[in-house]
Amino acid sequence: MPDSMETRAAASTEPAAPALLPVASVVPYEQRLNDDPRWALSEGGKHFEERSAVPLALRKIAARLAELHIPYAVVGGMALFKHGLRRFTEDVDILVTREALSTIHKELEGRGYMRAFTGSKNLRDTEHGVRVEFLIAGQFPGDGKPKPVAFPEPDAVSVEFDGVRYVTLPTLVELKLASGMNYVDRAKDLVDVQELIKQRVLSKDFADQLHPFVRAKYLELWQAFRQTPTRYVTIWRNKFLTIDAKSLDEMIEGAREAAALLDAMRADGVTLDSGGGTADDYAYLVTTDPEVARKYDMHDEREFLDEDDGRR
Repeated sequence: MPDSMETRAAASTEPAAPALLPVASVVPYEQRLNDDPRWALSEGGKHFEERSAVPLALRKIAARLAELHIPYAVVGGMALFKHGLRRFTEDVDILVTREALSTIHKELEGRGYMRAFTGSKNLRDTEHGVRVEFLIAGQFPGDGKPKPVAFPEPDAVSVEFDGVRYVTLPTLVELKLASGMNYVDRAKDLVDVQELIKQRVLSKDFADQLHPFVRAKYLELWQAFRQTPTRYVTIWRNKFLTIDAKSLDEMIEGAREAAALLDAMRADGVTLDSGGGTADDYAYLVTTDPEVARKYDMHDEREFLDEDDGRR
């Protein structure tokens, strides 16, 4: 999109107080994602390198809030990202107090930010088009109805990573559980907790750090994960040992290195899938330990396609 508002804003030499821009002149980030699949694909790749518009907008708003001495904590998708669940998100969610929100509107509206729509408590970054949503301490997650878990004061539950303040992992899990437990429209929050349990290898005892209101739901999700652990697989093929060998010495050295690797994997609990066998020269090495899987570059078994020759 040549000569877009994002391009012109980025080229501005006056970062302190950009002019208030008409609503129609800023293309919402989520709209650009929908309208331009090729650009959206590029943004997706940049996101996981923390170079897309969303992490840029996050760092920008975090810097502005720090300048204003406003306590805050990042929640939502970007907090999940920082705590180990790396998935794409198209907005920035920030926990603040109600008093702070008034200051934010007073100091930032018209200075690089505008209301998401008339009367909205949320803002849109006019440089990146990214929506910044504010969650208010004292209000309730999910359906917004009163419950034992409320959004806490941000300065009491935040931790700093790379100059940006995020909610702690227990707080994030607690809010996700409270949001998804009784509100079908937020069921994905429970999926997020399941994925955190898997990716962070959270323990049963992690429940002790959570509010009693959500503790049973965490244990239910944890138990479900433990009963059906993810299998991580690597495919071992003997021909890989000789395919690049130019001499018998190289074959012997390759065999020694392979034996040492297999010995290390065995010590870490990796096993040979008895159903896979080795008759067709393909051996399936398996673990259910995510840390071991990362160590040996093993992948979720569901990522492998079935093949016509019977191999899984």
